Amino acid sequence: MTGFVDETEIVVSSGKGGNGSISFRREKYVPRGGPDGGDGGNGGNVVFKVKENLKTLARLKSTRVYRAGNGRNGEGRRKHGRNGDDVIIPVPPGTVLREKESGKVIADLGLDGEWTFLQGGRGGKGNWHYRSSVRQAPRYAQEGEPGKELELVVEMNIIADIGFVGFPNAGKSSLLAALTNAHPKIADYPFTTKIPNLGVVDLGFTDCILADIPGIIEGASHGAGLGFRFLKHISRTKGLAFIIDIEDEDPAGTYRTLQDELKQYNENLTEKPHIVVASKADLDETGEKYESFRNRLGAEHLVSVSSYSSYGLDRLKNEFIRVIREK
Repeated sequence: MTGFVDETEIVVSSGKGGNGSISFRREKYVPRGGPDGGDGGNGGNVVFKVKENLKTLARLKSTRVYRAGNGRNGEGRRKHGRNGDDVIIPVPPGTVLREKESGKVIADLGLDGEWTFLQGGRGGKGNWHYRSSVRQAPRYAQEGEPGKELELVVEMNIIADIGFVGFPNAGKSSLLAALTNAHPKIADYPFTTKIPNLGVVDLGFTDCILADIPGIIEGASHGAGLGFRFLKHISRTKGLAFIIDIEDEDPAGTYRTLQDELKQYNENLTEKPHIVVASKADLDETGEKYESFRNRLGAEHLVSVSSYSSYGLDRLKNEFIRVIREK
């Protein structure tokens, strides 16, 4: 589990441009042979590339400094110095870049693409550029521009369609495993989920990405339990599924607590389309528990499901479709 990293700090710097060359060619009847100093090469760029197969920032945690190559100096005979190599930094979808000093968001890299973050310094001009009718032997050239360096905070926010929210041991991981090909850790004790897990369910017209967020407890928004560290991962979801154990003695209270923790973290989260899922329906052979659950909760879009028997899963998928289309 230590391999999951969703925030780290790195230093990035673009390359310095190469200096222009001061050079004179050997040619009869031309003062000092004539200028032929070439231009310096451009410094390398810092490039971020979103890669779908990456699920964590662990690589950036182990390598903290990324420097692009410097441009080579120009040479005689108008030879252009070689450009510095770009440094390409692979990141997972949903990566956000912040300036460390100010905390300002510089870029939100989204789902795919490649973005040049820092341009390398331009190479300097060789003395060949400064020749003229009155200055036939210029003995100066332009220096290359320096590169740029910046300290960044890199954050990863998981991008999913539906986020599972619930108390520890509410059945979120079992439901994810029943709906998708994901294999989260499942056990009958709290906090078996230490990191967010993702799975994909086929809804016919589209795939739906589900995110199982580690269990929330009262006070999570203030750091209790696993704290609010993982709450940010539901900020991008199109909707939420509140998973509540069908044997919960106070489902309405549990639902209010979950809503309150989300609201304290970010008010916008409670405005997302949502589903309330009464889990572990296989423990309710007569249906009496569900009726009691529904009467006490009084929630709209309530679905009773069993990960063990697959009861209610098709109806739940229809609710996923509603949420996606509603958004």
